[in-house]
Amino acid sequence: MDHLALAVSDQGRSQRFYATYLGFDAPPREYSDGVLMLYNSEGFALALGPSDEPVRMPRFFHFGMGLPTPEDVRSFRDRVMADGIAIVEEWDEPDYVSVKCLDPDGYVVEVSWEPGPSG
Repeated sequence: MDHLALAVSDQGRSQRFYATYLGFDAPPREYSDGVLMLYNSEGFALALGPSDEPVRMPRFFHFGMGLPTPEDVRSFRDRVMADGIAIVEEWDEPDYVSVKCLDPDGYVVEVSWEPGPSG
């Protein structure tokens, strides 16, 4: 996969969230249909489509990204907590460290670490 499209209520607010906390800080691109494309350093694209409808997701739905170390995940957690962003779930086990928080529209975003296949 190389992109994810999300319906959002406020593109600017969502852009700030994803740039500040998840590295989508490359120059954005706006399309004629109003979609705002954000990019991270790996080239992954996040399409933010304007919507007046409330976002309603199934309980299990979430998306996320992996970080290189458990300490990186803990630092992310500390940063979002300090900024008052809601944390909805945390795991801190020897082989799995994860934090799930809410983006401005209520999407659950997970940041995690776990050892690779070779341990």
